[in-house]
Amino acid sequence: MQDTFIQAYPKLLQPSVAVTGLWLAHGDEPLLSQWLIDALRPHWRAQNYAIKRIELMSVKSWQEVLSELGSQSLFDDASALIVTGNHKPDKAVIAELERFAIDAQAGAHSHSLLWLTPKQDKRAQTSKWFAPFAQYGHIIDCNLYNEQQRQQLLQIQAQQFGLTLSQEAWQLLMSHTEHHLLSAYQTLWRLSYLFAPQLMAEVDSSTNYNANTANPSNASMTNVALDINDLQAALVSDAQFSVFDLSDAMLAGNSTQVAKIIFQLKATDEPTTLVLWAISKDMRQIMQLIDGQDPQALGIWRSKQSLYQQACRRHSKAQTATWPALLYKCDQAIKGLIRQPAWELLLQAALELSGQRLFKAH
Repeated sequence: MQDTFIQAYPKLLQPSVAVTGLWLAHGDEPLLSQWLIDALRPHWRAQNYAIKRIELMSVKSWQEVLSELGSQSLFDDASALIVTGNHKPDKAVIAELERFAIDAQAGAHSHSLLWLTPKQDKRAQTSKWFAPFAQYGHIIDCNLYNEQQRQQLLQIQAQQFGLTLSQEAWQLLMSHTEHHLLSAYQTLWRLSYLFAPQLMAEVDSSTNYNANTANPSNASMTNVALDINDLQAALVSDAQFSVFDLSDAMLAGNSTQVAKIIFQLKATDEPTTLVLWAISKDMRQIMQLIDGQDPQALGIWRSKQSLYQQACRRHSKAQTATWPALLYKCDQAIKGLIRQPAWELLLQAALELSGQRLFKAH
């Protein structure tokens, strides 16, 4: 059976999962492999498996794997082996793995073998070593192919942490973490201790961790709903000003306040990605409003619609036509692709939105 990670992972978080037999997980995202192990571990423990890791140093290492699967502990019901390394099994080992998988299906033993490998292309998946896993085992593609899959997976993690984020909060989180899976996950982890400490304390203090506690969402506690204000407060708690203050100053056309806030954000090491997100959001919404779109349809709060209309009156369509290129330069500077300092370009963009152009357009 073959599944993508996004298909397999929610199933593994269920209370009862059959873990016997062959498992192969291939992909170039280490975090997904670790999440897979974390999802399987409670089931192994609940079924009294002895968990062991084996690194394949050569093809001969497969003999150690087979030997471990053949041994029987007096204290454990079965073994769960986590095998890492990219050394493919030879013909004799392939035959043993096939026999192992068939016996597992027949109920002759309860051992479990999980092999973690780099991403395997279509050609590799037609190789003989792949066949026992494809025919008798479970194959999980641990790769993410688009941003929608990334957010789907992070939403599952947020639910496990006891959190529910609004769409705007998700957009801010992904922009703030530059669509990096580990950074986004770590941010969710920190948010859970800020907003759902009771739930996380219950999970952390659980010494008898079993399949029923594998998914914290099973706890008798409603998820905490977070909006963009909650997320913003958590991301910039050490700053005197927030990017929301910057937004208000830019929209109001207060260039002096804009410069003051930018300098303060820089002094407090505010993430440049977060500042760019605030500027680009306002710039894009102003361009959409100038094009005649409805502010309510754009999701602009009623309390801020007058500020946006005020900003629109300061700019013409010809002036805003240069904004996408300026935002692109800011993004390049943040990523280190150009030598111009990122904060210098962010100040230029923020002042331009407020109506104070530093440089004449040519």
